[in-house]
Formats: sequence, structure tokens, C-alpha cells
Amino acid sequence: QVQLVESGGGLVQPGGSLRLSCEASGILFSRNTMGWYRQAPGKERELVAVINSFGNINYSDSVKGRCTISRDNAKNTVYLQMNSLKREDTAAYYCNAQWVSNYWGQGTQVFVSS
Repeated sequence: QVQLVESGGGLVQPGGSLRLSCEASGILFSRNTMGWYRQAPGKERELVAVINSFGNINYSDSVKGRCTISRDNAKNTVYLQMNSLKREDTAAYYCNAQWVSNYWGQGTQVFVSS
């Protein structure tokens, strides 16, 4: 059974930082392209950052320079370090794994507010 379990979300003030984690099980993690997506209320889900099996990374323009995606294949975990958070970063953040199939986690909520 495939599971992607996100953690690390919460309430943070503007300018603050959060580190999201996604631990995967049931997949060959090292072969998967791992990504973080987010969905704000009333909006479509959008890409935040993605890292493939070779370590190549892409970021959305909205988070470039503020976020860092990384992976630890030994721990089957992908991370998203988010700094200088803005109110518009408020969203549910979802982990995604893509290789032979496409899998999603259940999401973790990030709320940026003073």
C-alpha cells in the first residue's frame, strides 16, 4: 500500500519559516520524481517545487528564492524548507510522487497570518 504522509504545517507569522516533510512508503522512492503542490481556497492546485531522481529541481516563480526542496532517499523523505513566508503562501500543501504511477498525500495546512 502506497502512503505519502506530510507533516510540518501550521500557523506562522509573515516572514517566518516552516519545514514540510513527506515520508513515503510502498514505492521505490529513489526512482520517483517528488513534488510539492499547494491549493489555496477557491484556487486550483499548483506546483510549488519538484525534484527528480537525478536531483534536478524546478520551482514555481512564486516561491523561487524562498523555498528549498530536498530529498533523502535513505529515509524515503522529501522536504520543503519555506522561508520568508507570505500571507499568499497560505494553502494546503500536498506531496506528490510520480514514476510508473502518480500518488498524492493527504495534505498539510500552512496558514500564514499575524
